[in-house]
Amino acid sequence: MIVITGAEGFIGSCLVAHLNHNHFNDLVLVDDFGHVAGREMNLEGKKYSLKIERKIFIEWLSEHANLVQFVFHIGARTDTTEKDEAIFKTLNLDYSKALFKICAQEGIPLVYASSAATYGNGEFGYEDSEDILDQLSPMNPYGRSKNDFDKWALVQTEKPYFWAGLKFFNVYGPNELHKGRMGSVIMHAYHQIKNTGGVNLFESHRPDYQHGEQMRDFIYVKDLCEVCLFLMKTRKNSGLYNLGTGKARTWNDLASAIFAALQLPVNINYIPIPADIRDTYQYFTEANMQKLIEIGYQKPFTAIEDGVKDYVTNYLETGKYY
Repeated sequence: MIVITGAEGFIGSCLVAHLNHNHFNDLVLVDDFGHVAGREMNLEGKKYSLKIERKIFIEWLSEHANLVQFVFHIGARTDTTEKDEAIFKTLNLDYSKALFKICAQEGIPLVYASSAATYGNGEFGYEDSEDILDQLSPMNPYGRSKNDFDKWALVQTEKPYFWAGLKFFNVYGPNELHKGRMGSVIMHAYHQIKNTGGVNLFESHRPDYQHGEQMRDFIYVKDLCEVCLFLMKTRKNSGLYNLGTGKARTWNDLASAIFAALQLPVNINYIPIPADIRDTYQYFTEANMQKLIEIGYQKPFTAIEDGVKDYVTNYLETGKYY
């Protein structure tokens, strides 16, 4: 059995689909099922053996560890605007610690979702070195919870025989319709373009960046799933890994790719960044992917033009799920 936590969510459900496509169907899906309206559609038609509610999963795993060959811990509280530190301590830190300990005790390999939010404003770059964790200054409780768990995992004397924490950068793709305001810019821009014929992007408030030329490392969710599958098969070289493409692209590039996928002329309007987030707005993120490449990952990452085209034409336009 392969366990996927957060299985009803965006990345988790895409991972379920990807495992199915690769003939892995004996899956245990863990989540707060039915908690978010519309999210159940993410699992429609997918193959799995068992669904378990998040609140009883730790107990279940303690009793059935001998049945589990691998755990993907994707579930987390991911709302970057949430300010309640206690929520993140419970769901992102304490829950992950309990799962990590069982995997270590029972010899179960583990891949879990960390985040590029751990890098804060990028003062120390975006290299997935385990030596700089104490220096990082995440800009919100979500990022701090992820960095705190990364630091905790590294100092444990008892670890799973294989484990990896993946620092996801800007992930986009199908199965995110339930996320509402926390959905990717691509999803929101698509709907805005369909409704108005144009899209709003943030102005730059720095002289070294033109409007819309702020940059992010956008990774297609299908590429993310490929990396997860690679790690499940190799099961060596434990540690923290960046998961982006290694190439930052501008918001203008992103918007232009959406217009191209819809076969519409580019129509971008620039609006001021809201004052309450202006001081913490990131102008550049780019994953250093050398560490993953050095352990043998060789597949190319999808260019944003190709990923956006697939997402828009095969999912957003058709209403289909991955």
